[in-house]
Amino acid sequence: MAAKQGNLSINSENIFPIIKKWLYSDHDIFYRELVSNGCDAITKLKKLDMMGEYTIPDDTHFMIRVVVNPDEKTIKFIDNGIGMDEQEVEEYINQIAFSGAQDFLAKYKDKTNEDQIIGHFGLGFYSAFMVADKVSIDTLSWKDGAKAVHWESEGGTEYEMDESAKDTRGTEITLYLSENSYEFSNEYRAREILMKYCSFMPVEIYLENATAEPQYETIPAEDVKETDTVIEHIMEEAKTEEKEKEDGTKETVEISPAREMAKILKRPVPLNDIHPLWTKHPNECTEEEYKEFYRKVFLDYKEPLFWIHLNMDYPFNLKGILYFPKINTEYDSIEGTIKLYNNQVFIADNIKEVIPEFLMLLKGVIDCPDLPLNVSRSALQNDGFVKKISEYISKKVADKLSGMCKTDRENYEKYWDDINPFIKFGCLKDEKFAEKMNDYIIFKNLDGKYITLQDALKENEEKHKNQIFYVTDEKEQSQYINMFKQEGIDAVILKHTIDAPFITHLEQKNEGVKFLRIDADLTESFKDDSKKENEEERKAAAESLTDTFRKALANDKLEVRAEYLKNDGVASMMTTSEESRRMQDMMKIYGMSGMDFGTPGETLVLNLNHPLVKYVMEHKEEEGISTFCEQLYDLALLGHGTLTPDRMSKFIARSNDVMMKLAKQENQQ
Repeated sequence: MAAKQGNLSINSENIFPIIKKWLYSDHDIFYRELVSNGCDAITKLKKLDMMGEYTIPDDTHFMIRVVVNPDEKTIKFIDNGIGMDEQEVEEYINQIAFSGAQDFLAKYKDKTNEDQIIGHFGLGFYSAFMVADKVSIDTLSWKDGAKAVHWESEGGTEYEMDESAKDTRGTEITLYLSENSYEFSNEYRAREILMKYCSFMPVEIYLENATAEPQYETIPAEDVKETDTVIEHIMEEAKTEEKEKEDGTKETVEISPAREMAKILKRPVPLNDIHPLWTKHPNECTEEEYKEFYRKVFLDYKEPLFWIHLNMDYPFNLKGILYFPKINTEYDSIEGTIKLYNNQVFIADNIKEVIPEFLMLLKGVIDCPDLPLNVSRSALQNDGFVKKISEYISKKVADKLSGMCKTDRENYEKYWDDINPFIKFGCLKDEKFAEKMNDYIIFKNLDGKYITLQDALKENEEKHKNQIFYVTDEKEQSQYINMFKQEGIDAVILKHTIDAPFITHLEQKNEGVKFLRIDADLTESFKDDSKKENEEERKAAAESLTDTFRKALANDKLEVRAEYLKNDGVASMMTTSEESRRMQDMMKIYGMSGMDFGTPGETLVLNLNHPLVKYVMEHKEEEGISTFCEQLYDLALLGHGTLTPDRMSKFIARSNDVMMKLAKQENQQ
């Protein structure tokens, strides 16, 4: 072949100009593109073998070798795939963006499965120029009589092409790195990038350091299928040896020549797993395999709660595994990781167009060869097809959860505390998901029993129709919980941040239903029925106590309510209207805080049946009565939540003073 020079031909119809430094946002992605091209080349050769147009030799071990040389600042990508002849180099390399994969499929479109062709050789190859000043190709086609071709280019716009000395089928690409890209020839950096992008590519990948001794791993004695064939001729006759048994007697055992040789033979270890778990049928996977895959991919050693194996061939090809992780919401972020693949080639983490937003809380992998990727494979076209994929994933998750609730209620309840943030977020973000999950939303009540929305409404139907009381903090609201239990009124536990918008969502979806926090108001059930006739007396007491407490606390806006309560062990308590409290919670989210006293909607409730309240009424003009008022107010706040630092300091000091006075009185007696 005569040496040839020329300028690269750019086909603008094939999405150009593209091949400059801005082609990919992450420059390390050239590793993925060049390894993917090697996978393409091997896949094509296998297809030719299947179609009878080529016979792969029996001793062929398909692989991609990545050889880094930190001394010479080079990287080689070597495959033993289909290779190229001079004409193909002209078409696929010199005419930039003319897709080798597309041309191959057009030629054999009735004979092969296009899902198996990973990428576009021409364009992916040129990602090399993001990091290299010079790139060369040595390639030998599979075709009989083909001559090896050498191609090289500096800068990516001019090339030289000549015969190559390469004598084995396949392609070797050499990158001569630019000064600001030397890091990519470092073995550890290369390993990091390959593990990121190529961990599950369908062809074995081997990383070599040209300046270091190769690292090998001994083959397990059990894994000797190939070894048996290779070395059987070394020891044709089986040998035997005598071994002593535990009882002291001896026995003659046969030694397998192949197995003995396998123990000392060594072989390089591929970086990747060419058969990731998601490519298998769910019936072929064990529980331990699912857990091991989770630990390996996400480096999370807390076992996942459960998982969903996606396996769909029609109307689009999609496989994957979604894990529901165990989350400690006090310390962990509830942001998960969904890794997106295209034919086992890593694309990105958490692409929102494909993954429903609420499933970003999960951890998992999704492989969809049908995804409409753009030219760099690093972004998606947001079209109707992508939306269908998202809807399918959402549906499969809803089917799994609803099925578990119906057939495995015990485990569903066991997982509920961990999975309910996912489900509630999904209901808020996806109306179809909300409809499917409507009958499978459950709540934990005060007795630790799990009940549905309808169950909760039914339990309080007689006393509080269409009302559901809830608790956000069992410790802070313990006084109210005790009062509710004494009156036989139920409440549900809602302690996640997501619960605030979720109950608003439920109120909107269920007409007439109202959620009230357990301290939102004083229910009629708590009032002392025997004092109903004392209404005028109660009103007068309320007016008097309001004046006394406002004066003692120097707060003329304080809301005070006086009632005869059944529980005479409670002197004072605080209630906050549901609307006002929800507004305050929203203000906190945005960094705004309420006032020290008399927050809007907050009411101090005083029990007229309690001796301390009676004492305040009878001695309201006496000196020191403000101490009683402040103490009753702070006790109500403590039973409602927590005091501000300033009020807590004053409460402690005041309590000490009260105890000192009591101690002096005891001594005087």
